[in-house]
Amino acid sequence: MPKSNRSGLLGRGSGSVTVIEESVQRSWVRRAKIVFFVVWVVVGLLTATVLVSTWEHSLGTAGAAVVSLIAAAVAGFLPAFMTALVVVSWPVIRAIWWWLPELAMIAALIAGWAELAAYADLVLRLAALAAFVGIPVLVAPARRRVVSWFWCLVSRHRVRTCFSEFIISNRRGSLPLILGAHPTPAGERLWVLLRPGLSLDLIESNLDKIAVACWATAVTADLATPSNSALLRFDIKRRDPLAGRIASPLTAAFGGITATLKKDTVPAPAALDLTDVTPEDVTQAQPKNGQASPLRPQWPNAPAARSDTLTGTVVPGGKDDLDDWI
Repeated sequence: MPKSNRSGLLGRGSGSVTVIEESVQRSWVRRAKIVFFVVWVVVGLLTATVLVSTWEHSLGTAGAAVVSLIAAAVAGFLPAFMTALVVVSWPVIRAIWWWLPELAMIAALIAGWAELAAYADLVLRLAALAAFVGIPVLVAPARRRVVSWFWCLVSRHRVRTCFSEFIISNRRGSLPLILGAHPTPAGERLWVLLRPGLSLDLIESNLDKIAVACWATAVTADLATPSNSALLRFDIKRRDPLAGRIASPLTAAFGGITATLKKDTVPAPAALDLTDVTPEDVTQAQPKNGQASPLRPQWPNAPAARSDTLTGTVVPGGKDDLDDWI
């Protein structure tokens, strides 16, 4: 990991910067040796198996075996050496991956300036540099885009710092691999590949510390895919995209006309307008025991008493005979 040996701002020190810790380097060198011999033996045996069957008819069984083993040892050395070289260089490759966007931008600027110097004079180069810097500064959409991508670069390094400071849980201290980042309306989104010893539950217990380290409002973590619990998605929130006021294009269609509510000129009804009921149909009942009784409708034309044609009995008016329904 990057680490300085200087004692202070004005103090004396060696001035050297350790890119890879010595313990980490020894661990990867040991892994590289193991990988070298494993790959060498496997590739050599496979190569010897193929060659011995080819040379057996011309050299015999013993001669073909000896020659095949020698040729396989020579042929397997190069793949084993290249694989071990990648393994022993993995901490450096990982550090280069962490700083790859910055290194790519610096290389692109140097290459562009050198290519422009071959075809243009100093004035045109300065004009191109001013346009390259001035457009993102003066044009608001370009400036917002550049700032959002700048925060993506910052978030990648801040999350890596969080893992190196307080989320390391294995004895080798291997850090997760931050795959990439892109801006979102609320902030940034990162994809992180965890190493053995880490889990989503451990990450969720430290989200408040990650938010502080990233200078963000909040940080959420979730699985990027249900089939792989090692691949996580970090959403870093710096602002609320729904808090601002958004201009609607529908207002331009009205030509500046503001819609107003028209008052209703029809007077509201003051009483019920029931044409079927007259004031005479409703009478006030006499109060009982000093309490007023509710209004009861009384129909003026009550049905008169009638005589049952079958039994000859008289049925009072206003009541139905049960025999009429049987």
